Amino acid sequence: MRILVAGVGNVLRCDDAFGVEVARRLAIRELPEGVRVVETGIGGMALVSEIQEGWDALIVIDAMGRDKAPGTILVIEPTIDDVDQLSWSERHDFLSDMHLATPERALMLARALRVLPPTVLMVGCQPVDADSYGQSMSEPVAAAVDVAVGVVLEQLAALGALHPMTT
Repeated sequence: MRILVAGVGNVLRCDDAFGVEVARRLAIRELPEGVRVVETGIGGMALVSEIQEGWDALIVIDAMGRDKAPGTILVIEPTIDDVDQLSWSERHDFLSDMHLATPERALMLARALRVLPPTVLMVGCQPVDADSYGQSMSEPVAAAVDVAVGVVLEQLAALGALHPMTT
């Protein structure tokens, strides 16, 4: 099974660095053949480019505001809108963002290009502040990074890429 794990976020915006940091920690681990970890930053086009290589599954790691306690780790199967179902103005807005800076927009484009893997999961963390400029994550989010590494490893095991004992 080929699985892409992609950390997204902006390291200059406090808790928005969460996905990038989790990806960095995963990248230094020994992972099985077929699992690739990348950091795409805030460029959704970089994520779409990576997806085009053909994968069985995609795990996106990001800071996600879901009205939970700061540092809460979530695993969700995202709803990915069909670009063809958007109104003209929504489609215009979608296409005007050339960087497709959010994972949701990048996944919509990957779906439109028919390169989206059949399994897509998001591992997210509830941020304290993902908008202010700064290079330090809040204490709850920084503490959640290693927890998220473990959650990603659990998801890899559930997808059949890791033996559960290696997590």
